[in-house]
Amino acid sequence: DILIIMKIALIQICSKLDPALNLERINELILKAKREKPDTEAIFLPEVFYSMSDGRSVTPYLVEGENEHFEKIKNIAIKHKINLLGGSAATKVGERVYNRSFNFSPTGELLSFYDKIHLFKIDLKSNTNSTVIDESKNYTAGSELKMFELNEFKFGLNICFDLRFPELFRKHFQNGVEVFTLSSAFTVPTGRAHWETLLRARAIENQAYIIACNQCGVHNDYLSSYGHSMVVNPWGEVIAQAGEDEAIIYAELDKEFLNKVRGRMDMKRQLPT
Repeated sequence: DILIIMKIALIQICSKLDPALNLERINELILKAKREKPDTEAIFLPEVFYSMSDGRSVTPYLVEGENEHFEKIKNIAIKHKINLLGGSAATKVGERVYNRSFNFSPTGELLSFYDKIHLFKIDLKSNTNSTVIDESKNYTAGSELKMFELNEFKFGLNICFDLRFPELFRKHFQNGVEVFTLSSAFTVPTGRAHWETLLRARAIENQAYIIACNQCGVHNDYLSSYGHSMVVNPWGEVIAQAGEDEAIIYAELDKEFLNKVRGRMDMKRQLPT
């Protein structure tokens, strides 16, 4: 058998509203990743890495068609000659705005895009105040599962709140997906309570790798993210994990290990027809 290993890096950052600041930091961290691990094949970015609004209104820096914002994201992949995967940006299509994940090859080819299907809504009540986050006020929900193949792995795209909907991941699994990407801006309270548990569950249920790249830190007066980006293998083991601060973490996707896990326990056979 040919050994199929894919070497990846996750860039955990604290995005602000200004894309220029975010791109500067991302470029610095990708250069660092390439110095530390020159054979890295793919870089994963978090949700709304390009511009993080306050959650109450949408960012003014919208990708639309192949405008300057689209070009700036694409050019990260071209500049560093690397697959740029998972990360999302607010994207206008007609009168609607989507939370769209962009996936580019090292030559700038758009491998796939995905519009977030499950929009986040939560009321974080405390003794002193109540913070309501409702993405449906700013975004339109996507409706289509998206996948792409790269280096002999089949990737299924997901964003943040999608993690809480196991049926979405099950559909990916039925479609042959082996690696789930999850770009996120998981909040601190929900992250502390549920992040690792849900990630490991999705990996175990579907015998798949899950690459979860999260935002971290205080973005503005209204939003903070949990960090703790991680990679979970198909047996449910955490094989790479960040802390609360900006970081790069590295992992390897091993096709032989994935096939071994799937060969041990036949989950496909159990699916209802």
